[in-house]
Amino acid sequence: MKVGVPKEIKAHEYRVGLTPAAVREYVAASHSVVVESNAGAGIGAADDDYRKAGATILDSAREVFASSEMIIKVKEPQPSEWAQLRDNQILFTYLHLAADPEQAKGLMKSGCTAIAYETVTDAHGSLPLLAPMSEVAGRLAIEAAGAALKRHAGGRGLLIGGVPGVQPARVVVIGGGVVGTHAGRMAAGLGAEVTILDRSIRRLRELDELFEGRVRTRFSTIAAVEDEVFAADVVIGAVLVPGASAPKLVSRGMLRSMRKGSVVVDVAIDQGGCFETSRPTTYADPTYEVDGVIHYCVSNMPGAVPLTSSQALNNATLPFGLALANKGFAAVLENPHLRAGLNVYRGRLTYKAVAESLGLPFSPIEQAAA
Repeated sequence: MKVGVPKEIKAHEYRVGLTPAAVREYVAASHSVVVESNAGAGIGAADDDYRKAGATILDSAREVFASSEMIIKVKEPQPSEWAQLRDNQILFTYLHLAADPEQAKGLMKSGCTAIAYETVTDAHGSLPLLAPMSEVAGRLAIEAAGAALKRHAGGRGLLIGGVPGVQPARVVVIGGGVVGTHAGRMAAGLGAEVTILDRSIRRLRELDELFEGRVRTRFSTIAAVEDEVFAADVVIGAVLVPGASAPKLVSRGMLRSMRKGSVVVDVAIDQGGCFETSRPTTYADPTYEVDGVIHYCVSNMPGAVPLTSSQALNNATLPFGLALANKGFAAVLENPHLRAGLNVYRGRLTYKAVAESLGLPFSPIEQAAA
């Protein structure tokens, strides 16, 4: 199969769909790879590095899209990109369609086969292609919160870990999944007072054992969220409903009761965000203020550390990408985990949660492929 890697064009996105090391794996498996010139610049990979790995360098994204049977990216395609997709072409990338109706319609119109990293599953029921970026985003969330808490950035002027004799910041993490766990780990490591809320008793038990009492756990109810948000200096939104829009768990009314200069970091912003007042931002202008509360809602947080992120992502996506390259769409039909990643096929939405979030018809794969 001919695999194409265009340069990412979303604002301040420096990751790349395939690293040179991953390209070598595809070439070794008898596939050809074309890479847009400078696609790897953000991770310090020159065109010559890709040539040495066996790739062919093309001058433009248009050439990459036109000549490839499968496109491998990182972020969701932008309008100029989905317009270049075509019938029977496979797109393998993050999509986050539930919060992006225009992209969904663009992909449906293209006729492509769109497989979303974020809904591919594994034998344990986990989301293996989402996990590495969730790990990165969870850790970055605390760094972002620490920066936003500084007085010159509009924050309270509070050091997350405090110092001896001075109370540390109170950090509340809503959601005890991968993002929440890594955010909690970073915050606790810095010396913050940390509470993680989740609706799974089993998960709360696991977190209690993992952190050995260094982090408070609390079952998430409306009342519990209110209590914790009102007292928090930092709130991390780390809620995930696979494929669907994130639930709005923190209302504007709750935020009004927070101290001025407190910070919220919405890691769920790719799925619409879990704060009522959230809207996507970029690294060019990452924060804004609502009712005295600093909001950080960058929608591609791992893009700030592209070398780490690209390597971690490629490690996870490689076996799935090779399966698609080896067998094409047949791999989706044969592999239930890849099938879970299928979001769009032949102009139809094949992921139920996405269709329901967008209010569009849902077509099971059996119906769409008939």
